Amino acid sequence: MRQALLAARAAAARGEVPVGAVLVRDGQLIASGGNAPIAGNDPTAHAEIEVLRQAARALGNYRLEGCTLYVTLEPCAMCAGAMLNARLARVVFGARDPKTGAAGSVLDLFAQPALNHQTALAGGVLADACGALLQAFFKARRGGKASPLRQDAVRAPEGAFAALADREGALPSLPPAPASRFVSDLPTLAGLRLHYLDAGAARAPRTWLCLHDFALWSHQWRHWVPVFLAAGDRVIAPDLIGFGRSDKPKKEAAHHWLWHRRVLLELAQRLDLQGVIVAGQGWGGMLGLLLPMAAPARYQGCVMLDAGLPHADDALPDFSDAYATRVRQIARAAAPVGMDCATHAALQAPFPDAGHQAALRARQRLFPQAGDGDPQGAALLRQAHAFWRAQRRGRSLWLASGGNAAAARAFKATAQAPELLAASASGWLAESQEGAGALLPDAALAARALRFFT
Repeated sequence: MRQALLAARAAAARGEVPVGAVLVRDGQLIASGGNAPIAGNDPTAHAEIEVLRQAARALGNYRLEGCTLYVTLEPCAMCAGAMLNARLARVVFGARDPKTGAAGSVLDLFAQPALNHQTALAGGVLADACGALLQAFFKARRGGKASPLRQDAVRAPEGAFAALADREGALPSLPPAPASRFVSDLPTLAGLRLHYLDAGAARAPRTWLCLHDFALWSHQWRHWVPVFLAAGDRVIAPDLIGFGRSDKPKKEAAHHWLWHRRVLLELAQRLDLQGVIVAGQGWGGMLGLLLPMAAPARYQGCVMLDAGLPHADDALPDFSDAYATRVRQIARAAAPVGMDCATHAALQAPFPDAGHQAALRARQRLFPQAGDGDPQGAALLRQAHAFWRAQRRGRSLWLASGGNAAAARAFKATAQAPELLAASASGWLAESQEGAGALLPDAALAARALRFFT
């Protein structure tokens, strides 16, 4: 049923009603699928029908004897009939459907003795999780109490994110539980709604400002948050505009790296963050390196993962291949080889369709470009390098993944640059660590960062 829930979340990310199903025989997963009537303009494309079709093709037989089908919602009459025709041995469902359920709620097609095949039935498995996913989806559709949405922006359905609440996808629930918060009245936001996680005591001695990489969101830090909370620290993890649960402007021109920096500075000021350690990967790390010079007393260090600070006349090393691969992974209907379904669902959740993906298409505007004729950006980069050359307070940990050629070049261009090496006596540490550039950095890296600053 947990696998079926993952399929339901993937359906929600595509804008479909979040129902998922899997089919198993002899302990082996044969097929997995979610609702797809909207995408296919097909009223019969329920999750159960999709799975029955897949399984029949995989097994080369329209009779699916000896198979068990798991589905997150009680089957309707159409699906129940198809299951009986397929000669399934057993059907297991999660939440009941009081309006159209044909497994006992409205009628029970599985309890008709006149039928020539009897399929065993079980219901209520992970019913709360299955039902919560549906409730969150329809609440988001009705609008809930969400702040107004600008006409030039879109907002991913909350059901796509509520579904990430199992052991594979959620921020682990350590007290105090991470809290989702929204802000839309920062001057630069101009009414756009920004989502951020705020966990831990407001006046903790350390605050970790965790900035996600391009095409990712605050979910990236789910394994880090419990490590920092257990140490008594505070964590702020925003979804930058265009990503995660934050609003997504429809036009690519709305995105620019200088604009995102201003939003982050205003958020830090609004929350009056103190004792800040900036943790950033890739794009988020680059933005993070541009923050401390605006209010040095607010910051005490940084942890950079495969991140670099370009010079005014240079672009960052070419990450286009890595980022293009990530965008292709988002577009895939099924998890690519080497990626589990939970990770793929989390990657897709913020981007259910092309209308939500302007930030992905605006990639070049999110990084400084050599010779782009931007005097403001060039001046800021020169100021940042001057700041880091003179900086003697705080400590910084630089991590670069050994298997990433572009990351290695960024590492060489920043952590090993002369102006940074000159600061080594005051606590800088450059370190190459395999896995630092992974899609979802793990708790071991968080523990490494915590030890460095303890």
